[in-house]
Amino acid sequence: MDIFSKIAAGEIPSYKCAENDEFYAFLDINPIVKGHTLVIPRREVDYIFDMDDDELARFEVFAKKVAIAIKKAFPCKKVGQAVLGLEVPHAHIHLIPMQSEKDMLFSNPKLKLSDEEFKAIAEKINKAFIG
Repeated sequence: MDIFSKIAAGEIPSYKCAENDEFYAFLDINPIVKGHTLVIPRREVDYIFDMDDDELARFEVFAKKVAIAIKKAFPCKKVGQAVLGLEVPHAHIHLIPMQSEKDMLFSNPKLKLSDEEFKAIAEKINKAFIG
């Protein structure tokens, strides 16, 4: 079981933003902006394009609902989406509130947030989430 599967199963603590039977969304612990969220399938699959078409479509629709919640919780121009996936062998989508395209630069310094700040951010997104 990889680290993201353990997070989705509750074996490793996370700042949960949203979930359903198939997918799980939680805050990135090294965010580039407040509200930076990861969306994963509960099923272990390394590469997003290894997902079958129906699962991938449901994954994107779930991510869209999370992005809508992020935008409500953290007013921004748009919520950007990035799929990188080289660090953890589990398909995942980064959702990042953007005021400008510079907010999507992963080379930007990572924010240092307290446990209380992470909890407040996750709660704000979770309250705005309509599954």
